Amino acid sequence: MNTRKVGAAKETLAAKLLEINGYRVITRNFRCKLGEVDIIAEKDEYIVFVEVKYRKSVKNGFPMEAVNHKKQSVISSVSDYYRIRYNLPDNVKIRYDVVAILEGKYKIIENAFSHT
Repeated sequence: MNTRKVGAAKETLAAKLLEINGYRVITRNFRCKLGEVDIIAEKDEYIVFVEVKYRKSVKNGFPMEAVNHKKQSVISSVSDYYRIRYNLPDNVKIRYDVVAILEGKYKIIENAFSHT
């Protein structure tokens, strides 16, 4: 399976895991000229922008390490665009989570980073 297909499969898995854990998926692979967010969901009173990172092993580092400052900045910019595009009120609560998948195990990291 090529990396794009693997990524899509892991994002599908992540969406299911989020739903099992009380999230309501709004959209997947939201793209704009600023970049992409893998999953946008609602949980409790939050709109949650979720990055999915998969690693087959730790040979290339842990999944969370791939969500570096540059990636966080892109996700933050896309979330700003999303808020404007869909006229979300200024007081809407936003959160950035990561679903880290490693060697068949997963972890949902809530508040993985703050707006940059």
